Amino acid sequence: MKRLLMIAYHFPPLAGSSGIQRTLRFVQHLPKFGWEPIVLTADPRAYERTSEDLMTDIPESVVVRRSFALDTARHLSIGGRYIGAMARPDRWASWKIGAVRDGMRMIKEFKPQAIWSTYPIATAHLIGAELQRRSGLPWVADFRDPMAQDGYPADPLVWQSYKSIEEKALSTARYSTFTTPSAAQTYRSRYPKTAERVVVLENGYDEETFAAVENTGGQKQKIHPEAVTLLHSGIVYPDERDPTQLFEALGQLKANGKIQPSTLKIRFRASVHDDLLNALAIKYDIAEFIDCQPPIPYREALAEMLNADGLLVMQASNCNEQIPAKIYEYLRAGRPIFALTDSLGDTAATLRNAGASDMARLDSTAEICEVLPAFIDAVRQSTVSLPMTQVVEQASRVGRTAQLAKLLDSVSSR
Repeated sequence: MKRLLMIAYHFPPLAGSSGIQRTLRFVQHLPKFGWEPIVLTADPRAYERTSEDLMTDIPESVVVRRSFALDTARHLSIGGRYIGAMARPDRWASWKIGAVRDGMRMIKEFKPQAIWSTYPIATAHLIGAELQRRSGLPWVADFRDPMAQDGYPADPLVWQSYKSIEEKALSTARYSTFTTPSAAQTYRSRYPKTAERVVVLENGYDEETFAAVENTGGQKQKIHPEAVTLLHSGIVYPDERDPTQLFEALGQLKANGKIQPSTLKIRFRASVHDDLLNALAIKYDIAEFIDCQPPIPYREALAEMLNADGLLVMQASNCNEQIPAKIYEYLRAGRPIFALTDSLGDTAATLRNAGASDMARLDSTAEICEVLPAFIDAVRQSTVSLPMTQVVEQASRVGRTAQLAKLLDSVSSR
């Protein structure tokens, strides 16, 4: 069996990020396709929050090395301030020093045939690039989403560091993978000389985990007995998932008598920004509609999706080239989906392709006021559209891993 050195910051016991699932499920399924993963990740001290609930999903046979890493903002600041260079390209830049050392030791010990690193922690690509330079092994750079974008990162020096990293990756890596067609096309246009090495490798859902939740009876428990419950599971990013117009629309619908608190609840699970949500709820006089809840273990989060009357997506137009990883779990849950997103973006296209067409623009109070009551009525009457099974089945993590293994086979045979 061939070996793959996988460099990932997002890995158990880190808690609170759906990005963990991509690496974790590749680790689980790669052996089915002839690849043995060995993992290089960060010491848990670097994580703001940890949880043991996914540790048992790491196969016992998998070697995991955790290199020294600090969070500049938490560990190296004085009075909340720190030297900017110590947080470029990100707050975990210190991870690179120990990880390169440990990575070379792993290469000498286990003799992998390829290296794989994954963003959105940009330092992971710095580690991958340096290990590739020292070892000469083929490297696959997993970007997931675009790095240097118009206006992001806002800090010009951080933006320049992102730009430098992506230039290095696109010129050096055998393949650069992205999770959406639009992101891949952007990078093919941006780096035309290496366009043939830019590949789409979407996120997905883990069928085995969903099946285990269903087999243990984790579903079929209505969240609010009388009300229709819409669930938003995951972080509410203030810029990319700004809920202001949604809350304003709820206020108008309440004032017009079109919805009542007794018939609709919107649950935000692990939003990270409960203060923002509660402040907006007070501002628009809709506190009785809003139900903010803390993080829960992964399997419980999936059970909650299965139990929700509807699943809420929020994705602004500045993220049209991105698809939230949670979308694929939403689709597998088989519940009605209400999407607040730009109809021209990849998120909307993915949902429409799966038969989930109930959507309005996130930044349009008027559209939300028009579409939301009809969606709620359709849920109550069981006439709402559900994701199409045949489309959903194509998005399993096993299938995505097969695609990755095919890429790895091609680079390791050269």
